[in-house]
Amino acid sequence: MDIAEVAKRSGVPASTLRFYEEKGLIKSVGRLGLRRVFEVNILERLALIALGQAAGFSLDEIAQMVGVNGNPNIDRELLAKKADELDSTIQKLIAMRDGLRHAAVCSAPSHMECPKFRRLLGLAASGAIKSGGLDQLTKRRRS
Repeated sequence: MDIAEVAKRSGVPASTLRFYEEKGLIKSVGRLGLRRVFEVNILERLALIALGQAAGFSLDEIAQMVGVNGNPNIDRELLAKKADELDSTIQKLIAMRDGLRHAAVCSAPSHMECPKFRRLLGLAASGAIKSGGLDQLTKRRRS
């Protein structure tokens, strides 16, 4: 399957496919004229890469898991560690959501007089929560 067909069927731009090849995430099997050609299982491999990215793994971590020979070698310990990180992120997001919902309906004369809002301010001041929303909280790394 040539690179244009892979891009069309996977939704991954050709430039990203070339980048993934440079990073060792995927491998072409030859060329058809000037176009790279990939094996049919490339779509499954790209799905693994997308799943890893959605879970917050860096491209370097994903490269280690998908392997160079086409056979995934997924580190279960790394998966468990990432699941723990996601649990922590979820807890932070739930606390933030609950604090914001409370602040939206709080009967205190001023948000600055609301204990829950003051707690959120304290978390922000300590660096426990940062601006940037989910991407900042999940600390997604792209290497």
